[in-house]
Amino acid sequence: MPEGPSVRKFHHLVSPFVGQKVVKTGGSSKKLHPASFQALWLQDAQVHGKKLFLQFDPDEEMELLGSGPQPGQGVQQKEAMNPELILGPNAQEMSAGPSGSEEPFPSGSDGPYGLGGHNLLAVAQRWLEVRFGLFGSIWVNDFSRAKKANKRGDWRDPVPRLVLHFDGGGFLAFYNCQMSWSPPPVVEPTCDILSEKFHRGQALEALRQAQPVCYTLLDQRYFSGLGNIIKNEALYRAGIHPLSLGSLLSSSSLEALVDHVVEFSSDWLRDKFQGKKQHTQIYQKQQCPSGHQVMKETFGPPGGFQRLTWWCPQCQPQLSSEGPKLLSS
Repeated sequence: MPEGPSVRKFHHLVSPFVGQKVVKTGGSSKKLHPASFQALWLQDAQVHGKKLFLQFDPDEEMELLGSGPQPGQGVQQKEAMNPELILGPNAQEMSAGPSGSEEPFPSGSDGPYGLGGHNLLAVAQRWLEVRFGLFGSIWVNDFSRAKKANKRGDWRDPVPRLVLHFDGGGFLAFYNCQMSWSPPPVVEPTCDILSEKFHRGQALEALRQAQPVCYTLLDQRYFSGLGNIIKNEALYRAGIHPLSLGSLLSSSSLEALVDHVVEFSSDWLRDKFQGKKQHTQIYQKQQCPSGHQVMKETFGPPGGFQRLTWWCPQCQPQLSSEGPKLLSS
């Protein structure tokens, strides 16, 4: 699953298109209807944890509002268009998409098939939320190619969900992404592991809960952008067993864990921009750097999402008094 560093790289790829107009569309999406993006302007791009947000506006509607922003203008202008300021406190209500698809689009609009209409609420809320799931990606001025034959032996190239061609001559292709219209994103940089405003104290307080730290690390409320790879790597480098209860760990151990979360994430992002391959020490490994046999098990909160976890029993010993026991093999 693309994690914070990957999504920030996608944001970097998309940013040059801010201020440009969509002149041609394509893609297989049935929910968003690619043709509805025709003639829209990409006004802004923001990344929050594992999500990318893109704002689209038709220039005609912008003129109707009398705001007259120029393509590529910053977030401050968008905040002035808050739907509650324009249409009152009920403006953020969302409607389900057509045919029970539950694809959200602004209440009071014509839905994703009527984006060309002059609707003030649609203007204020026309943010596209992009979630990348397990295999989502964005390609710039190129298409993804098949790397192997499918089960039928066909070498068919993947089909993009959405393709947007811009008046500057380039295009974006979105693959395996979950996309929906949403209200303007809520900025919470204090929980974003790659933000300069990441709040260490808040993160440490969350880790002190009486639950396995591997559960807490994946909680996006406290560690936005942190995924399974970062979880495994940070725990190994801090020498902490994934099922260690945060309430039983020393302050120095928790400090080290947060340090490794930030350090590994920042190094991963830097390597992405430099075109270097990601270097992991424990994730999907048979042996740890010290030559010990690596264990693999699926962990997750009761009733919650279970994720594969790799750890070294010798480098990350589990104390007998710590929480859930490993499943017998």
